[in-house]
Amino acid sequence: MRFQDAAFAFACGKVSQLPKPERMEFAFIGRSNVGKSTLINKLVGRKSLARVSAVPGKTATINFYSIDQIYLVDLPGYGYAKTSKSEQERLRKLIAGYLNADRDLRLVVQLIDMRHAPSADDLASINRLIDEEIPFIIVFTKADKLNKTERAKRMAAFAEEIPCFADIHAIPFSSQTGEGQEILRDLLSEIADEDDEEADE
Repeated sequence: MRFQDAAFAFACGKVSQLPKPERMEFAFIGRSNVGKSTLINKLVGRKSLARVSAVPGKTATINFYSIDQIYLVDLPGYGYAKTSKSEQERLRKLIAGYLNADRDLRLVVQLIDMRHAPSADDLASINRLIDEEIPFIIVFTKADKLNKTERAKRMAAFAEEIPCFADIHAIPFSSQTGEGQEILRDLLSEIADEDDEEADE
């Protein structure tokens, strides 16, 4: 995958606006301000491809970024308490509508802030992915904020807090140090390459 060639494709505020499922998709999901847009920017080596805001809850649409014949899909953040109930419900339906649509969704990247226990919304998201058998991994953001001892404690706690944690591929990530960036790039590229190999056969 030529990550550096990524470009904004379009944004969807309604499920009815979703594009035809003609491409492989990798979706990114997590709480507001967990770092989805920052992670996407780091992956593609750009500072502002995905809009980053210091104010949670700013991503109110599903944003598609094109790389080769693949879409990176930035889903709206969930769980921001200051968002009105009606807007929270709209976003919930928008995310669910995307995940339930018949799309070529190859992987969901579930983001969780490494410094904290997963929220009820995080756990609901993970359980939905498990129940609906959607392939996913967990990326623990802001890994640089913890020292070695703190990180070990959080990882041990995650094993108790997150269902089926032993079976989930987890990647610590830091936008500051670049930790996890190449691992995630390699994983996405591997999935994309597998599709190319199947097409050749």
